[in-house]
Amino acid sequence: MNYNKLPEITLTEILKITDPKGRGNLSVIEKDFLPYKIKRVYYLYDVPSDSFRGGHAHKEQLEFLIAISGSFDVVLDDGISKKKFTLNKPNKGLLIPINMWRELENFSSGAICLVLSSGAFLEEDYIRDYDEFKLLKDTWS
Repeated sequence: MNYNKLPEITLTEILKITDPKGRGNLSVIEKDFLPYKIKRVYYLYDVPSDSFRGGHAHKEQLEFLIAISGSFDVVLDDGISKKKFTLNKPNKGLLIPINMWRELENFSSGAICLVLSSGAFLEEDYIRDYDEFKLLKDTWS
């Protein structure tokens, strides 16, 4: 998979184990599920429904997002087109490639967004200005 091609990005199914006794479900992420080692885990919560998060791209970090609870939309932008994904199941996630602008919006009440990142926080890895992102995107093509 070419992680920089917006049309090829899809939601990823996470293994879901259903308890035969009706005690709930279990989902597992381990070993080689992601194309990187997880170096940072963080989560977003108590985001007002009329707010948005993100508004940046990463130069080097990959991130995998999961709606642990509730729902929210992720809008990915490759500098030419946009694609919206609704995350609303804890057994589906979205791998966001490098050099991809992202915005998270439409948070439901009680939504929790879990992020599994390929790197520790490094401000230099962020592109926080959309015009700069567009200029850099032209040089990557």
